Amino acid sequence: MLYNLLVPLAEDYSFLNLFRYLTFRSGGALMTALILCFITGRPIIKWLRSKQKEGQPIRDDGPESHLLTKKGTPTMGGAMVLLSLAVSTLLWADLNNGYVWIALFITSTFGLIGFMDDWIKVTKRNSSGLKSRYKFLLQVLAAAVGTFLLSYLSPSSLQNQLALPLLKDVLINLGWAFPVFAALVIVGSSNAVNLTDGLDGLAIVPIMIAAGSFAFIAYFVGNTVFASYLQLSYVPGVGELAIFCAALVGASLGFLWFNAPPAMIFMGDTGSLSAGAALGTIAVATKHEIVLAIIGGLFVLETVSVIVQVASFKMTGKRVFRMAPLHHHYEKKGWAEPTIVIRFWIIAFILALIGLATLKLR
Repeated sequence: MLYNLLVPLAEDYSFLNLFRYLTFRSGGALMTALILCFITGRPIIKWLRSKQKEGQPIRDDGPESHLLTKKGTPTMGGAMVLLSLAVSTLLWADLNNGYVWIALFITSTFGLIGFMDDWIKVTKRNSSGLKSRYKFLLQVLAAAVGTFLLSYLSPSSLQNQLALPLLKDVLINLGWAFPVFAALVIVGSSNAVNLTDGLDGLAIVPIMIAAGSFAFIAYFVGNTVFASYLQLSYVPGVGELAIFCAALVGASLGFLWFNAPPAMIFMGDTGSLSAGAALGTIAVATKHEIVLAIIGGLFVLETVSVIVQVASFKMTGKRVFRMAPLHHHYEKKGWAEPTIVIRFWIIAFILALIGLATLKLR
């Protein structure tokens, strides 16, 4: 909004030219989202506690310590992230940019699905929430609409094309299969983040790391000079998503203030589903779907651990891990929660560096 209001005045007031620069507005978006989280955090937590007398229902089959340490903690804290992200993005982004509205639409829709899931958990006092088939159907529908809109905005030369990292000027035409693939990227990313959200601070820092990485990617892909130099597929207008990513970094950092061990509030599906969908959307828009699997490799590992556990038990009756997702396996082995969280953060940071390295290694 500031861009649309102030840039036309730059001819009379030269200092307003600052608002033309993505880097300046990205920094502004990050700080705005961070401050909004700080301001709204405690009132939101207080309100959620008043509505959720017993907090988030804790799984009976989960780690025994959770019944003691996490009982009574309110959930739906993702609303704090969503509010800060949306307000900050709308304030600093170019509102004539279609990519910004698509990212906000998909993120908000997945957040609403997560909110319904959390609400059922809290009101029905069980950890199951919205039935899986309904949740998956709603996610697919939202992702399909978003994918269609992204395809409409993409340059004709890149529509239905899959870019491969490390290989310059290599595009694979998936044809009609690309919208299906793109929708699965968004849905898969959303649920992968959701599976990772199981310990205090565990998911929010990798979300922040991935969002920061994709802020750089969006900026480079949307800039003709950098895209040419790095031999990336140039996508006009997608650079504006750097502001959205920066706002997500700021909102995540602000949420971490309240979610750091011991957590005052849980993100819930409201936050994890929406944040994962946001990352998937950015990856599809910037033509870096495969790179998302590297940068978000921690989310992939957590998801694979669940798939392996379920498949192994169904086929052999035996479990590969003491408990899935993977972070619970290490809890069962006796690792302290802060140890697991910090080590997983380190892994996420390393994977993000590897993912960003693919921009240059071509």
